[in-house]
Amino acid sequence: MNNRKLAIMRLMDSRKKFTARELAERFQVSIRTIQRDLNDLQEMGFPLYTEVGVNGGYRVLPNRILPPLQLTQHEALGLFMMIEYLENVPDFPYGSIRTHLGEEYFSTLPQDVQDLITRMREHITFVQHPGEHTESLTTEILGAAVEQREIEFMYHSRQGYKKVQVVPIGIYYDHGYWYMPARRKDRVLLYRVDRIQKLIMLDSIDESVPSLQAWLESKDDRESVEVVLQFTDFGARLAGSDVLFNSVEGNEWRGGVPPEEFPFTARKLLSYGPEVKVIEPLELQKQVRDMLERSLNQYP
Repeated sequence: MNNRKLAIMRLMDSRKKFTARELAERFQVSIRTIQRDLNDLQEMGFPLYTEVGVNGGYRVLPNRILPPLQLTQHEALGLFMMIEYLENVPDFPYGSIRTHLGEEYFSTLPQDVQDLITRMREHITFVQHPGEHTESLTTEILGAAVEQREIEFMYHSRQGYKKVQVVPIGIYYDHGYWYMPARRKDRVLLYRVDRIQKLIMLDSIDESVPSLQAWLESKDDRESVEVVLQFTDFGARLAGSDVLFNSVEGNEWRGGVPPEEFPFTARKLLSYGPEVKVIEPLELQKQVRDMLERSLNQYP
């Protein structure tokens, strides 16, 4: 595709409606040349239709095809690797486009670049949490968060299934799972998306619910208890990639944790095994020990 056709696509995208004469004057070519360009773009799938009459012209359909990227080979390889990575993220919002995008993009690349990507695939992989690529829940939750709309669903908690009504703040992906912070009455609770079933959109809108970014940046005003942890050298290296404990200094971590978060914190600490020790408070020590004892009791 030549530069003029790319420029025509961008112009159509910005103005939506134009005449062949306007384009001919803008690009200093004949109307016949512009018409050939427009015919070529239509054959490529660019959605144009013609309006006749004095005020007629060419118009771009709303669900238009956007201009293609012009990338170097290095950038093209990087983009394809990003698509490959997203293929392995379960329940990705609007995920049905991933396979289509990968196939379409791959088919447009020169043969030598296709061959290089085929060889690269033998030397790289992305390990993610093994789950079904259902896409529907994250897509619907994200849409509800943008609209600040209340949702209802069945949630599989430790106590069994229960019906929940909340307004989602957003979703984020961490260590193989999607999480949804959501406002329920006057509290913000965290839900794992893969434990949600039978989601229904409700009519209620709450414009006071913050965005995910605003919520992440806000200060937690819940009453907290100071927690002190002592990591081994290896544990400190593991904590460096942990969102919760990555502020370790000199193998020690200090931070305020609300008491209602102790069960979650204890479960996280158990994943470190002997690489971390709870110095204080005693209540968190007890919860870690109780969880460990319950685990050991399974192996008499």
